Amino acid sequence: MLFISIQDLEAAINYWRSQSPAVGEELHLCPEAAALAKPYALMIVQGAQRASMDVLDEAARLAIQKFLNITQAN
Repeated sequence: MLFISIQDLEAAINYWRSQSPAVGEELHLCPEAAALAKPYALMIVQGAQRASMDVLDEAARLAIQKFLNITQAN
């Protein structure tokens, strides 16, 4: 996969949030959702519908790849 859509990013964030809800008074996101939040926000600000997987840092790339593997297995 060379590109990730904003819809896939949103679905992945929601998946990780459902697996590990935000905690604490500050409502900290789990590491996977937190890693995906920045590229998701940037895509919204830029009005982008997809982004290259190359622009994701390692944590975001791992989180989205795990999500895609899980959802494609079902």
